[in-house]
Amino acid sequence: MAWDHARVEGLLFDLNGVFYTGDEVIAGAGKTLDAIRERGIPYRFITNTTTQSRDALVEKLGALGLDVEPDSLMTAPIATRDYLLRENLLRCHFVVDRDVLRDFRGLEAVDREPDAVVIGDIGDRWGYALLDRLFAMLTGGARLVAVHRNRYSQSGTGLHVDIGLFVAGLEYAADTEAVLTGKPSRRFFEAAARSMELEPSRVAVVGDDVDSDVGGAQGAGMQGVLVRTGKYRPELVERSGVTPDAEIGSIADLARLLGDS
Repeated sequence: MAWDHARVEGLLFDLNGVFYTGDEVIAGAGKTLDAIRERGIPYRFITNTTTQSRDALVEKLGALGLDVEPDSLMTAPIATRDYLLRENLLRCHFVVDRDVLRDFRGLEAVDREPDAVVIGDIGDRWGYALLDRLFAMLTGGARLVAVHRNRYSQSGTGLHVDIGLFVAGLEYAADTEAVLTGKPSRRFFEAAARSMELEPSRVAVVGDDVDSDVGGAQGAGMQGVLVRTGKYRPELVERSGVTPDAEIGSIADLARLLGDS
């Protein structure tokens, strides 16, 4: 698919690696966001971040000088909660950061006989004992739900392994397949488009992850724009098999891509 800015009526933005990395705002991020608002282009932020609740993430963005309304922020934990409620999976064992539990209101956190095992980010707390306990829950009938399954993440010190490693291991050991609720799930992208009352074909996604952001967008019928910031690495793009509809140096170059002089 060739890039066609005339088709773009709405935008979906990844956050970490696109608007900021760690505690540093990427140059031009605020100005680009102001320009999008001035043009009246509908947008949403879509993030797989599971180390902070949505409220905490809004606070962080405000501290960075990025004024974001909670309703414009679509997070993988919120999408996961909605899925669990729809499926009546009300008793859950959560493997997530404590702060993120705030995003799972209406569900019961249990340690025995859960309906679902929900996997998110817990940093370096992974270990054999935890994986073995989750394996027992899954072989006992619990459904495996992955908030996301990113292969790697970006921090101030570079790329690091992400929870996709543990999700894949649990799938293999328990002979099951995880339900994916965040990016690159097609349903996640489609829900974001619906929230703007747009068809997916009229939406472009801007992200730094060629697989999760760009590949996920294209799988949902959207255009995918890759920024060369955050977790972007040319060798990873080459190996991915995904061809972005467009590449830009950073979010500061988006206006030009959209046809502005």
